[in-house]
Parts: sequence; C-alpha cells; structure tokens
Amino acid sequence: MTVQLSFSKDENELLPDFRNKISKAESTEDVKKVFAQTTGQLLTRIFGDKIKTEYEDIRLNPAEINGAPAFTVTSNLKDQPNFVEIWENSDLPHVVGRLAQTAKNRYKHLEKHPEKTNAKIRM
Repeated sequence: MTVQLSFSKDENELLPDFRNKISKAESTEDVKKVFAQTTGQLLTRIFGDKIKTEYEDIRLNPAEINGAPAFTVTSNLKDQPNFVEIWENSDLPHVVGRLAQTAKNRYKHLEKHPEKTNAKIRM
C-alpha cells in the first residue's frame, strides 16, 4: 500500500498572496511571472535543496487546446527522481493544476481586455 502525500496545507498558505498578486497583474506576462514565482515557492517549500529548480520549471499553458493541461513541467524536473517520486505519489499535480487554472482564468481575462493594460501603461 502506497502512502499518498498531501500538500494542500502548503497551497493554502501560499494561496492568499498568489490570489492577491494575480488579481493585481496588469498583463499576461505578469500572470506568467506570478505563476512561475508561486510554483517555485511551492517547490522550495516541499523539496528544499533536494532538487535543483530553475525559473519556470512549471510553465503556464494559457492556450485553449483540446485536452491540454493548464501547465507544463520541464524536463529539468522530470529528470530528477526525487521530484518524480513525490509528483506521482501526492496531490502535487492537483495543487499545481488549481494554481494554473486560476492563473489561466486571469490570463484569458486580460487577453480579452487589452485596453486595461494599455491604459495603465500610458499613465
């Protein structure tokens, strides 16, 4: 019998700051940056120095492609056994998926309303 690890406590601790930053994002690039920073913080909390991480190891996929996940995990992580073991035996994919869905929704909103971004740039 395998043990299922849960990282929802970590998610709940990062969520208020994540939501605040996402709601204040002024461009689609800001949304990608906030997502990358938050997932980076999550990985650091979970793994510490047990894995080597890089910026955007988990990338937001905002495009609406049939069946495409809202995020992509880079080969940098997929090639690390410590990461793979936790990824496959925990709720980490679901936690990242929820963060990605929130970011994707904000991304799509900003894409539909570019005048808001342009107005802030001109100020």
